[in-house]
Amino acid sequence: MALPKLNTPTYELELPSTGDKIKYRPFLVKEQKILMMAQDSEDETEISEAVGSLVQSCTFGEIDPKTSPMFDIEFLFLKIRGKSVGDKIELNLICPDDGKTQVKKTIDLEDVGIHMLEDHTNEIAVSDECKIIFRYPILSDMKGVAVSDISSAFSVISSCISEIHYGDDIYNKNDISKKDIEEFIDSLTGEQFEKVTGFFQTMPKLRYVVEVINPKTKKSNEIVVEGLQSFLG
Repeated sequence: MALPKLNTPTYELELPSTGDKIKYRPFLVKEQKILMMAQDSEDETEISEAVGSLVQSCTFGEIDPKTSPMFDIEFLFLKIRGKSVGDKIELNLICPDDGKTQVKKTIDLEDVGIHMLEDHTNEIAVSDECKIIFRYPILSDMKGVAVSDISSAFSVISSCISEIHYGDDIYNKNDISKKDIEEFIDSLTGEQFEKVTGFFQTMPKLRYVVEVINPKTKKSNEIVVEGLQSFLG
């Protein structure tokens, strides 16, 4: 006689990028094993693929990690993780006032959301005649990317260009060679490039502000926790 299958609860949330309502479920033990093995490997590509695959499975195939903005994937993963193994997590935070004292702080994942700036836009005017339309980074854009690696940063910028508008002409990413895009980026002035990087600096991201008291100095500290890894590390 076959064993009965257990019912898995389902939940609902609004997708940060669109406001659409998405149903999701907790991850199963078999899925947790894959994630844990990826984390143990410390291979960023494996971890990224495991996170994407888990989110796709737990949203019943509604979310495709190959096309969904990374901040959607990170937000969904955090909510799925909360319903799977508990909403409370403990973070070890370093107090900014002395830069060395560590304080443990328990936070509720239900309180963590996507921070969006009102004036943020994916349409960046680099001159009176030229405008760049960006898409948000997806998980695959960030594979192997080091924050301090300039070539990686340029690669992400190049990958996320969707269209380039020049006057009445519109150049679609699919019709432009990689070399031409790289040359276009290289031709930007420093001021124009700052406008481009501003898109990535202000784009939606997981963000939570924590207030802690330094036990040594007795000073109050406000710490900004950003990005999925900050909540899992």
